[in-house]
Amino acid sequence: MVTPDHLCPWGLKAKDQLERAGYEVDDNQLKTMEENDAFKEEHGYGETPQIFIEGERLGGYDEMRSFLGKPPEPKQGKSYQPVVAVFATTFLMALSATYAMTGGLPVIRFLELFIAFSMCVLAVLKLRDLSSFSNMFLSYDMLARRVVRYAYVYPFVEVGAGILMIAGLLTWVAAPAALFIGMIGGISVFKAVYIDKRDLKCACMGGGSDVPLGFISLTENIMMVLMAIWMMVKAGLGL
Repeated sequence: MVTPDHLCPWGLKAKDQLERAGYEVDDNQLKTMEENDAFKEEHGYGETPQIFIEGERLGGYDEMRSFLGKPPEPKQGKSYQPVVAVFATTFLMALSATYAMTGGLPVIRFLELFIAFSMCVLAVLKLRDLSSFSNMFLSYDMLARRVVRYAYVYPFVEVGAGILMIAGLLTWVAAPAALFIGMIGGISVFKAVYIDKRDLKCACMGGGSDVPLGFISLTENIMMVLMAIWMMVKAGLGL
């Protein structure tokens, strides 16, 4: 389906995959919604694109992938893919930044930057849609349920603490703040998942994400707590 207002992504993907598999594709485009509806009604199909090979109907996009020996493409449902993307990126950012700053890879500085970068990126994901984040966060965070405004403040505290930790500035402000939100968050997640046995989505990736609430969410909070404690110890010892 190709109209001035809509270009079907599944049609483009199907054409690309068939061509890469060695097929010569005759791309018959439906130019209007009326053409699309008429095509579905005439042939009795519920979706487009529809793929035909040498005149024989193969089916839709998913059937095509199966025919080509590919697994179904994830479209909806819970997934840890966003979390993997964030932590893989911040891991590599921390590696490159550590090397650029020190000419080597000291483990402690790498871990500091990895956690701080992760805090900042996760906070940005929350801040891109603060309303949706707060709705998800309120479903399980113990403090936010009592003080609703805390749900709106949380991402700002997280990103602020992360930025200050990267720079090594105002440790006695940033570290206690991170320690506070990390402890409250960790306790809230543990209670919701492991005590109340609730099946919820995690607000850690921002509103609208399909990341399950559980170990990953708990890990985010534990990382903040450990980072905060280390920064305070480091500042106290003058390291």
